[in-house]
Amino acid sequence: MSESERTPTERADDYVLGLLDDAALGDFEAEAETSKALRAAIAASRDRFLELDLAGRTEPVTTDLWSRIEASLEGAQNAAPELSAKPTNANDNSLSRWKRTAFAGIAAAAVLAVALGYVALDRPRPEVIAVLVDDKGAPLVLVEDFGHTNARITPLGDYTAPPDKSMQVWTLPNKEMGPTSLGLLDAWRTATLGSRALPVPHEEQLYEITLEQPGGSPTGRPTGPILVKGFAKVPR
Repeated sequence: MSESERTPTERADDYVLGLLDDAALGDFEAEAETSKALRAAIAASRDRFLELDLAGRTEPVTTDLWSRIEASLEGAQNAAPELSAKPTNANDNSLSRWKRTAFAGIAAAAVLAVALGYVALDRPRPEVIAVLVDDKGAPLVLVEDFGHTNARITPLGDYTAPPDKSMQVWTLPNKEMGPTSLGLLDAWRTATLGSRALPVPHEEQLYEITLEQPGGSPTGRPTGPILVKGFAKVPR
């Protein structure tokens, strides 16, 4: 079957699952820029494959992993890491990539919770925190979700978004609600985002930032490439 004979849903499924090679990926993303039907199919595919994002439990943290996370966090203070020049394949929900690194984000979040010392500094205590990592496992964004309508986004590294893209922050309160936007980042800097009332955030809640068209996703669901992604931890 030729590409022109395939339905938008079939093509979006391949895109979401990360099955396209570089050439096909570039063509697909270029077409999605101008095709409302294709963007809607991408959003629907992401919803359909949510189980892949939620499948499996996080792995026990090893001594070696803690050492690598601490070294990575120390490096972020001395020399800010950069996101890769090309964002991860848009909505790549495959366990082989993100599940391999997501639990590192959870562990990093626990380290940061202690380091920030919310109680000692008399700072408002978030309901959950999440360190969002790139596909190499580098921690690049800290999310502090205070529940209700506020979440603070703090970059841990440098990144410049393409001028024709918007950075949109998402979370997954539950499967029934699906991916929900927390808002847009107008620049790569610390920002507090307000959104409609959501359920109280919980342990291992999913957070991510995607690149969307100017003004954000037209479908109300993530459709663009994932920059960073991670799971929440309740500060102890």
